[in-house]
Amino acid sequence: MYDSNEASCQTLQAIDPAVVRLLQITDCHILARAQDCLKGMNTRASFEAVCQAAMADNTGLDLILATGDLSQDASTASYQYLAQRFDELQLPLFWLPGNHDDGNAMREHLGGERISAAKQVLIGNWLIVLLDSTIKGETGGNVSARQIDFLEASLQAHPYQHALVCLHHHALPAGSEWMDRLGLQQPQPLIDALKSHDNVRAVLWGHVHQQAHHHRDGIEWMSTPSTCVQFKPGSKTFALDNLPPGYRRINLNADGSIDTTVERLLDREYDSLRPDPDH
Repeated sequence: MYDSNEASCQTLQAIDPAVVRLLQITDCHILARAQDCLKGMNTRASFEAVCQAAMADNTGLDLILATGDLSQDASTASYQYLAQRFDELQLPLFWLPGNHDDGNAMREHLGGERISAAKQVLIGNWLIVLLDSTIKGETGGNVSARQIDFLEASLQAHPYQHALVCLHHHALPAGSEWMDRLGLQQPQPLIDALKSHDNVRAVLWGHVHQQAHHHRDGIEWMSTPSTCVQFKPGSKTFALDNLPPGYRRINLNADGSIDTTVERLLDREYDSLRPDPDH
């Protein structure tokens, strides 16, 4: 359920009227204690390395989208750490929860001058809608009827804006049997709602710890690497990939087209972060 702040629509001014430039970071899995690791990787160290790489060329950036599993343990300490680090990026940042997150704790600790709980953003010729696909206590997700209504109302209220829709769980199969059992339980209502609006241009998610980009029904469907460990594509059972952590750059052009790239840490940046396969 959204509070009034989340349901409100926040309006931003794009630096360049011809294009909205944004970063997506996802699946940071920050832990309460700075020294703790996930699958052998220190997630704070990898998160900071990704942020440093992403912000090395921040010319013209308008905002950041943080698409869930920002914490691994939903601890107060993890969200306080993230709030501090996000604020240091000095850009407007909008978040949504993942299955490892606690929405109430996020609302309490992830806020401030630059960090917003709003789930509708108007900027340039674009509307960005952030959905909650989490089910309390479960790894898999679903976009509830209430969330579908919220999406429909947002799209109907701004029919002349190009729309980017964001959620945590994958809306299309990832191609890994174990992971696809943990996606949206009933994706079709969401897909039908998206296809029924001519202004939807793209759908963006995290959760799968790997990159993908599909073009279907006039919509671009994208997933993005984690800022920590990566999952091996095409795997029947859980398996880690050896690719470095990453993030996505997206340019939302005024005509509704999209330019996007996935960026990863360089090998020399990744060497000190490589996860221990025995953990």
